[in-house]
Formats: sequence, structure tokens, C-alpha cells
Amino acid sequence: MSAPIHGTTDPRFAALRDAFAANFADGLDQGAGFAVVAEGRLVVDLWGGHGDAAGARPWARDSLVNVWSTTKGVVALATAMLVERGRLDYEAPVARYWPAFAVGGKGAMTVGCMLSHQGGLPGCDRPMTLDDLNAGQPFVDCLAAMTPLWPPGEDCVYHALTFGHLVGELLRRIDGRTMGAFIAEEIAGPLDAAFYLGLPEAEDGRAVEIIAGPGSDDTTSRANRNAYARISYRNPPAHPAMANSRAWRAAEIAGGNGQGEARGLARIYGAVDRLLGPETLAAATGMRFRGVESAFDFPIAFAAGFMLNLDGLFGPSPRAFSHSGWGGSFAFADPDAGLSVAYVMNRMLGFDDAPDPRRTRLLDALYGALE
Repeated sequence: MSAPIHGTTDPRFAALRDAFAANFADGLDQGAGFAVVAEGRLVVDLWGGHGDAAGARPWARDSLVNVWSTTKGVVALATAMLVERGRLDYEAPVARYWPAFAVGGKGAMTVGCMLSHQGGLPGCDRPMTLDDLNAGQPFVDCLAAMTPLWPPGEDCVYHALTFGHLVGELLRRIDGRTMGAFIAEEIAGPLDAAFYLGLPEAEDGRAVEIIAGPGSDDTTSRANRNAYARISYRNPPAHPAMANSRAWRAAEIAGGNGQGEARGLARIYGAVDRLLGPETLAAATGMRFRGVESAFDFPIAFAAGFMLNLDGLFGPSPRAFSHSGWGGSFAFADPDAGLSVAYVMNRMLGFDDAPDPRRTRLLDALYGALE
């Protein structure tokens, strides 16, 4: 499917426009945005395609899209900012800041353990609904009362949704603001970066339709593979269409319902070294787990909430840190190349053992331009 491509690139990065357009020509994208910040300057700012499945609504320069777990990288940055300000310690017990969390054998669980998906709370141990998920507090109360599914630190299961409830409540108890308010006032607002956790109703018209592409709803079948996967992805059942409701967009689900532009995410990652000092950045991005995740059996590497580069997932730099999202979105910082990169889209592709061809094409063109 051909689609008009809008936006600009610096001459050095002109090949990115062709790579971006090729994803549409090959039928991989319906609507998308791609942005790169180099040494603090926006050098690639592209968008194109359509904001709906019918192809009736153009993807605009200011379109917003649900980026699923790419949200977690911004949440990890917000948490690191508390560390930078001396208000949070990654090695301290969570219960120091959230006393009720200590029950069920969680008293010694550290903040770093929780942030790296090793805390044993990948889902709730009682039935939950989408209304509970959107409300947030039922999940917070459940997780605070739970006994971990394994001794903290002895296993790693991706906390797909509960990550956000845990970290959001931790930040609220320290700072007094919700995660969405903190991001708006301390990150997105000052950086003029369009990224929302809890989309205001006045901005709802900018939000595009999420489209389930081939295999994108694989959690429905794959989540039944073991007990960890079922509690993580089937309580309540996660499916792409839930992102198109006003209730989902309005909620603050810090594990996965951020709404943003590629340009905004690239600006956020491009400002990390201004928001964090070198010691805090090293602590926030230091390896805390590298191995095989136990729900879906995939190799992964985690820092304090950030996903670390593994097998070239985010380009050639081993120091790149980031997060990606269900269906294909991603945003990352590459300190070696002085780059921050973001890709957002509305057509979700599925899980398999091969890299997303859209990401591969874009990153090959980006790093090829640097040679």
C-alpha cells in the first residue's frame, strides 16, 4: 500500500524517508511516525498513512497513538528522576516508601528487584476486570496484599500491566502526584513533548485507531502456555481493541497506555542526560537481569525499568537502553551515537521469533547513514 509521506529529514538521513515509505509500500504499516534526535537536534521527523483501518482519516503531524509498553521507558525515567533528587533508592525495600507492601513476604523486596520484573507480581491472584484495570486502585490493593508467586529475585516474568500499578503507586507515595501528572509536569511539558499518561478528553480527537494486524493478538493463545502467562495476560484478557475506548485512553495504566507522537518520545529520550546525572543514569541503566523470561521463554535484559539492548534489538550499541511495545512501537537512547529514536504506529504486528521487519529496515537505514 502506498501512502504519502510527510515531514523532513536532514540530508545525511535522507535514506530514512525511503525506508519509512517502504514499510507502507510493503503493506506493513497503516499509519506511523518516526523521529530521530541527534545531539539534541531533531534530524528526522516523518509521519504518514492513515489513522484508521478504513483509510478515511489521514495520520496527521500531531496524531497520538497508544504505544503499549513503550510507555514503560518513560515511567522508568520518571522513577529515576526521584533517585536523582535523593527521594528514592533502588537498593532500598519498596516497603520503606509503601509500608503496606511488606505483607506476604515482600518486606525485603527492593525497588530495583521490582523494577526489573523479578518481584513475583506479574498479575493479580484474584479475578480482575477491564474496569478494575482502568480504575487502577483495585490492582494496587491486590498487589499490595499478595504473596509473590516466587521468592523475589529468583525468577523473571515480564510484568506486562502490573509494572505500571506497582511503580505508579510507589511514585505517588513518595511524590504525592500520580505518574501521569508527574510525567506531564516534569517531563512532557518542559520538553514540549506530546506524550500523555491519562489522555485529557480535549485531546481525544488526536488519538488514532489501533488495528490488530496478523498475529498481533497472539497473547490470546500464547498466554495459556503456563500459569505465569495466564496471570499476566489473561486477568483480565488483554486485546488490541481495548486501546480504542475512551475509558482506556483516560486511565493511567503506567504499564502500557501512554499516548504519544514519535517526535515527543525522541525528545524525551534525547533529554535523559539532562534530567539525570551520570551516576543516576548509570544506576538506572545498569544490568539487573539478563536471561530467559519465564512466561514466554524469550531472552531479555532489564535494568531499573528500562529494557536493555540485546542481540541488536535497538541498533548496534550495547549501551542503548529503551523500551518497546506490543505490536511494534519502540523508543530508545543510544549514548554512543548521540541518538534518540522513536517509532510509533497503529497497525500491530504479531509475536514470532524474527525481528519486526519495520524496525529492522528503519534501523539499518539509520545506522547506515552514520557509516
